[in-house]
Amino acid sequence: MAQALNEDAKLDAFWLDAKPLPFLGDGDELLINLSEGRKKLNDLDSNGANGLAALDNALALPQLRGLLIGICETSTFLRDLMAKDPQRLSHILSQRPDQRIADLASSAVTEKMSNEGEIKRHLRLIKQDASLTIALADLSGLWSVKQVTNALTTIADATLRGAFRFSLQEHDRRGKISLPYPDDPERDCGYFALAMGKHGAGELNYSSDIDLIIIYDGDNSCCSDKWEMSATFVRMTKLIVKIMQDRTADGYVFRTDLRLRPDPGATPPAVSVLAALQYYESMGQNWERAALIKARPCAGDIAAGDNFLTEIVPFIWRKYFDFAALADVHSIKRQINAHKGHGTIAIKGHNVKLGRGGIREIEFFVQTQQLIAGGRNPALRGRETIPMLSELVELTWIEPIARDELTQAYEFLRKVEHRIQMQRDEQSHLLPQSDEGVAEIGRMMGYADDMQFKSDLRGWLECVQGHYVELFKEEQELGAETGGNLVFTGEDDDPETLETLGRMGFTTPTEVTKAIRSWHFGRYPATRSTKARERLTEFTPDLLKALGNTDNPDAAFISFNAFLSALPSGVQVFSLLRNNPQLLEILAIVLGASPRLAKTVARRPRVIDALLDPAFFGNMLERDALNTQLERMLQEASCYEEALDGARIFGQEQLFLIGVRILMGSISASQAGAAYAMLAGVIVRHMLAFSQLELERRHGKVPGGQVAVIAMGKLGGREMTAGSDLDLMLLYDHDKDVTMSDGDKPLAPTTYYARLTQRLITALSAPTAEGDLYEVDFRLRPSGNSGPLATSLTSFKNYHAKDAWTWEHMAMTRSRIVAGDADFSAVVRAEIVSILSAERDKEKIRTDIADMRGRLQKEKRTTDIWNIKQIPGGLVDAEFIAQGLQLIHAYKHPKILHANTAQALQLCVEEGLIEVGDAEILLPAIRLYHDMTQIVRVCLSEGFQPDATAKALRDVVVRASYEPDMARLEARLIEYQDAVRGCFERLMAPIPK
Repeated sequence: MAQALNEDAKLDAFWLDAKPLPFLGDGDELLINLSEGRKKLNDLDSNGANGLAALDNALALPQLRGLLIGICETSTFLRDLMAKDPQRLSHILSQRPDQRIADLASSAVTEKMSNEGEIKRHLRLIKQDASLTIALADLSGLWSVKQVTNALTTIADATLRGAFRFSLQEHDRRGKISLPYPDDPERDCGYFALAMGKHGAGELNYSSDIDLIIIYDGDNSCCSDKWEMSATFVRMTKLIVKIMQDRTADGYVFRTDLRLRPDPGATPPAVSVLAALQYYESMGQNWERAALIKARPCAGDIAAGDNFLTEIVPFIWRKYFDFAALADVHSIKRQINAHKGHGTIAIKGHNVKLGRGGIREIEFFVQTQQLIAGGRNPALRGRETIPMLSELVELTWIEPIARDELTQAYEFLRKVEHRIQMQRDEQSHLLPQSDEGVAEIGRMMGYADDMQFKSDLRGWLECVQGHYVELFKEEQELGAETGGNLVFTGEDDDPETLETLGRMGFTTPTEVTKAIRSWHFGRYPATRSTKARERLTEFTPDLLKALGNTDNPDAAFISFNAFLSALPSGVQVFSLLRNNPQLLEILAIVLGASPRLAKTVARRPRVIDALLDPAFFGNMLERDALNTQLERMLQEASCYEEALDGARIFGQEQLFLIGVRILMGSISASQAGAAYAMLAGVIVRHMLAFSQLELERRHGKVPGGQVAVIAMGKLGGREMTAGSDLDLMLLYDHDKDVTMSDGDKPLAPTTYYARLTQRLITALSAPTAEGDLYEVDFRLRPSGNSGPLATSLTSFKNYHAKDAWTWEHMAMTRSRIVAGDADFSAVVRAEIVSILSAERDKEKIRTDIADMRGRLQKEKRTTDIWNIKQIPGGLVDAEFIAQGLQLIHAYKHPKILHANTAQALQLCVEEGLIEVGDAEILLPAIRLYHDMTQIVRVCLSEGFQPDATAKALRDVVVRASYEPDMARLEARLIEYQDAVRGCFERLMAPIPK
């Protein structure tokens, strides 16, 4: 197709109205890669017939030059595409983008290729061309969001059709199928793809996956062999997926996901029409109804696809208003904000798709109402989001202002999403974590002022959130049950009350009424005042409803009763629970879904005080606030024991708060790991300072003495969970000639710092009247348990220079100084970097790590996929890869040194030490592993077994994974574990048998 273009074509007039992008750097320097590519082409053809006329025209125009400079500054992906082939860029600029997309789509479908390699290259080059064309039309301000998403969808359809046609013709050539029309292979072949989600709606984002369901008609298909039919269509499907998503030197076409098919854990990649219909009729779930709203035949036998969708209309669109399904549909949104109306939306790191006020909320705003009323109103059965908002106005379901504001917000947020993805061609929806990164996205949006961009973005996010919350508030009222008697006066049980409790889900209603009567009789300290009992009576119906909505209402009620019995007073708590449904919801979820947190609430009811603090609904923990709170608590202590009690009260409360945030989905796994580590770091610093003061009172100071506490393991890597212990090491140094401390009872330095370390261990781990805090482990110090408890800097240097094992250097990659003297800490950090940056025997490191992994695998043998840490291909594999790569490559690439596993892997990717294919396995796998580990640890003290776990907890785990159900989550875990083990053996070495 490209060869047919006029190589001397000038700039098309379409591009003359382009808007430049703001940029910060030197324009000529930013264009250097593109300029070098142009120069090479000019050198090859001194007559100027090099096809660069349109590009030269563009660079001579300030607005287009500014556009290209801005792109080069903010997007490495687009910069590389332009620099790699300036002639292609020039050809793009010589055409209208809509015509070029049409030409590319036609080429993808109609041009025949003779083998798999040819079709892969052909489609990938088309995708590259389309990616650049669409990005230029978008970033120039010349295309609307609809034009961009439609063009992306057109290319997805066309390339998928190209892959379909190749697979059909290839299997026809081999004699596996018999096509009715070989020259038009899709026609009447009985084999088709349904585009789902954004692909089905024509709303693909810039670096989107495509979600497909591949179906064949067993009674009317191109395969006549009934016994081989399933296997044949599965092979054809696998070839199509391979063509679309395999990574080659030319990249990939589209990542392809087949997991939305019926029961993907138990069905092949291609399913028959009959099997799909039977599934939807007997087992189809509400989330699948929501997904099928957007389903569209996009490749293969389109007529057969249309017939299939006609068959399942009764499943998707129910005849009567379907309020009963709304709560189930609502649960599909995996990160809904549980604290409606509270807190502010952080811009840095915000997920513009799944986060509060994000794109998903707009889509669900539409989809839920489509599901409720689409059965009676066919006008509500459209696939596209924005047109359906207008239909909802026509039907008076929403006000015009809601439509207008959500339309504008949708277009703004989709533009932001596209620019996030244009930077590196990554399927990401997260804004950068840094101000500079956010400013880059702002410049891609045309904002020279990053503060204005942040303000506008926050405004649209809050606008969406407001409409979304209001929608579900109304639906909850519309779908509410009528309830029944709830009478707890007198000594005898009210029969109608027992019936009501039974309907609410309580299996022992007499025990519930007995306990509630005891509340009203003031048998607990919190219910002894008349005012407290009045407040309790007011909110008891809401409490029972909330507990009844948990998976095990009886267990949740027992936990609440234990909490209530331990409360010293109740008026404030009851008032706030009555007036704050969100707080009651949180408490019910904690009691019903997290045995670990429920025990904490029952054992330490004071932790509920923290949920009453408005700050809980705000931003995540801040180090300064934690320091201030703990410092104030320690200052109020009159003795060492009170200080330890204060630290435990503070620590337990903050651990509980982090756990609740995880449970509610308001923080991610990485945020939770960092929060737990920040809390531990604050406590370690204060306990070290307190231990030093206690020691100095009796033994004075060591002249010139300095200490540093090194965190290792989960604390060092900021990957802590609710049950993590603290792996620590204490280093010290002092003046050379010092032999004793200067106090009334002097000690030799070795003894002095050993005592300090022991005091620190006691301060952190000893049980007191207020419970315990952390388990502490100092075994990672030089020589382990056989070495001194505290280590001098000299001994540390000597040991790691001469005696340390590979595993000890691996552990050192996760080190981070969390407490101590600032100057000495800097010296220690420099020494650690020096140790880790030493050149090593690469093969020995790989072999040592593989041997160590093999030994661990034998010692902790498991086939349980939920033993995420130890399962082959699990967390340990990923951690060992990160540690091994740092030890092997840090001497040449010191930038890769990072205590956090995910960050270290990301840095290795950026330094080119991990191939793209392995990166696409390791990075999402480590995120999923951490997500699952966090949620399981916050809920359970023991291991997680889905079949033996309450449904509420299973639902929390699934929700945290963004998968629709447990079967798909487990399938994804298995897939990642197999793939990560493959990465381990490629990047390290095979595990010894």
